Amino acid sequence: MKLWDKGFNVDEKIDTFTVGLDRELDLFLAPYDIMGTMAHITMLESVGLLSSEDLSKLLPELKALYKEARDGKFVIEDDIEDVHSQVELMLTRKLGDIGKKVHTGRSRNDQVLVDLKLYARAEIEKTVGKVKALFDSLQAKSEQYKDVLMPGYTHLQVAMPSSFGLWFGAYAESLADDMAVMKAAWDVTNQNPLGSAAGYGSSAPLNRTLTTRLLGFDDLDYNVVYAQMGRGKTERVISFAYASIAETLGKLAFDCCMYCSQNFGFVHLPNNLTTGSSIMPHKKNPDVFELIRAHCNRINSIPNTIRMITTNLPSGYFRDLQIIKEVFIPMFKEMNDCLDIAEFAIDNMEVTDHLMEDSRYKLAFTVEEVNHLVKEGVPFRDAYKQVGMAVERGEFEYHGTLAHTHEGSIGNLCNDKVAAKMDKVLGSFTFDKVAKAVEALTGQPR
Repeated sequence: MKLWDKGFNVDEKIDTFTVGLDRELDLFLAPYDIMGTMAHITMLESVGLLSSEDLSKLLPELKALYKEARDGKFVIEDDIEDVHSQVELMLTRKLGDIGKKVHTGRSRNDQVLVDLKLYARAEIEKTVGKVKALFDSLQAKSEQYKDVLMPGYTHLQVAMPSSFGLWFGAYAESLADDMAVMKAAWDVTNQNPLGSAAGYGSSAPLNRTLTTRLLGFDDLDYNVVYAQMGRGKTERVISFAYASIAETLGKLAFDCCMYCSQNFGFVHLPNNLTTGSSIMPHKKNPDVFELIRAHCNRINSIPNTIRMITTNLPSGYFRDLQIIKEVFIPMFKEMNDCLDIAEFAIDNMEVTDHLMEDSRYKLAFTVEEVNHLVKEGVPFRDAYKQVGMAVERGEFEYHGTLAHTHEGSIGNLCNDKVAAKMDKVLGSFTFDKVAKAVEALTGQPR
């Protein structure tokens, strides 16, 4: 069945190629397509394009289909083109001609726009929850090991004293900024394109403000041409937010791989979190972090992949946009799996005490000695030269104690301020509003 059927058959090769992976990927969109249809027909009834009797028959069927889709039991049949066609077919089988009325005033173009936004909105909420869980783990580790020193590096050369409190806490604060980027993506996503039809609106007296409220959107994509232009742009904006998280997580994974090695030995994973070698009996490999790094690198490529699909497309719909789903939809699970396993690994990670007592890291304290001399009245440049010459002669020694007090330093991590930063951005997401709208529309909790 094709919604655009005009009485002629399409060559099987053309059909297979043009449908692509839609049947498989549209299963992810099914609950949201059904939800969008509920809102649309409720609006149609309110403007007189659907009778209240028809609405009363359609809504219970759609609610049943929604539950079926939520439970993973919804099926797109082999000869059905996409989720939109399948839903309309099932309604028509059950209710006859009433089922043919649900497409009034819309196109598959604005259907898939709203489906993708509703789907992405739900996935963003899941990801935000997982980021917060990892953030909490990192902050807990930061507090636990705030007094355990480790060397800091520039150019992979020993530079200055750092601490595990700083190291864990740095990634926590990075995630807080990633959530600010995600909030921007949420704001772009949580706007209603429904009613833009094929990108040029409809002569039907649609009430787009009503569907916006019913679906829990914060606002409308007002201009109908722009709403259609949002296909690809929305996915790209969201993927940039996911790439931001992936950059943080990938860098953390690289550090963990390096710090787990015998040459560093800064952190350790329990045996049951490592893998082995088929030939080297001693190996305990941090494969979990290596795979996180690889997955994050792939996620980092997604914005550019989407950009390469959409670059130089003029306004209006083009079938090129269809294949964005192939890189976009899998991204959410890939990211969420990485966040879950990273949290698990960080929770179980152990750190090495007394690292800085090793003579290899003695030169990390040169700046501390310079600052000590400055406090005694020696001009900074003279103190710098004095310490530098001692290093060259192999005579440098430092016997002082660290006294870093400024905000965000070894002795003043400001983890409470970072937590407040995270709480502020998380509190700006309108998740509760969405939950209430979805439950009111579908009769089921989100």
